[in-house]
Formats: sequence, structure tokens, C-alpha cells
Amino acid sequence: MRFLKVLLIIGLAGAGLAGTGDAQQQRVPYYASIQASKARMRTGPGREFPATWLYQRSGLPVRVIAVYKEWRKVEDPDGAAGWMQANLLSEARTGYVMGSEAELLEAPRFGAKLLWRAAPGVVGRLSKCARGWCWLDVRGRGGFVEVNRLWGVNRDEVIG
Repeated sequence: MRFLKVLLIIGLAGAGLAGTGDAQQQRVPYYASIQASKARMRTGPGREFPATWLYQRSGLPVRVIAVYKEWRKVEDPDGAAGWMQANLLSEARTGYVMGSEAELLEAPRFGAKLLWRAAPGVVGRLSKCARGWCWLDVRGRGGFVEVNRLWGVNRDEVIG
């Protein structure tokens, strides 16, 4: 009987540990950013697959669309898709300005004071996203930007 109790306790502890690991994994798709100064995108989940792109832009947002072991299938703002090692990515949320110049405003509403302008392709850190607006910080200069002007965040997503 005592042996069964020990097995039961070990089993429950193992189940608890397995649950915490699963809880830390995000469900795909989700956004991340490139952490490394140089990151290769490959045609498959392994170093034996050929590289299709070499990214040299730390902070660029990517959308993770599949997970295989330590590899992530990602999509970049231009729609290119391929596999990257997970250790090249960060959970830090960034946004990529799309289309024309974006206005960074003092408050999350139209007509608010203009603080800065960001050219298409500019990447900044995202925070305080809600109701269609995000705070975008570009090297210490920030402001609220409409979510539909950014790649790297879902329209209805809440961050921070």
C-alpha cells in the first residue's frame, strides 16, 4: 500500500510538471521578434535544410505559424515563410510600420497631438495595445499608432 502511495505522489508531481511546461508554450499562430543580429530562415526544420534568407535586422517581428522541436516556422512582414531555430527568436513584441508614414500620437485617439512620424519599414517595441491602438517606441521616441498601420500585432489584441 505504501508503495502505491509513493507511485501516486510521483505520478501526480510528474503530471504537475508536465502541465507547467505545456502552459508556457504559446498556441500558434503568435508573434515574436528576431533576437539575433543574424538569423537564417531555412526550407525545413533543421540545419541540413538550405537557407533561403539571412536576416540582419534584430527586432524584426515575425509570426510563428508552426512549431517542431526547437524549430519555429515563421512568416515575415513581406510574407516570406520558413524555419528558424527558436533560440534566434525573442518573445519581445515589436511592430513594423506598413504602408505610408505613420503618425505617433500623444494619446490613443484621432486628433491627439502629433509627437513623431515613422517611415514605412520602421520597427519599434510594442506596449499598451488595446482598442485598436498600440504604443510604439522607436529608440526612445514613442507614441500611439493605429494597429492597422502595424504588422506584428492582431487588430483586437491586448498587450500590457
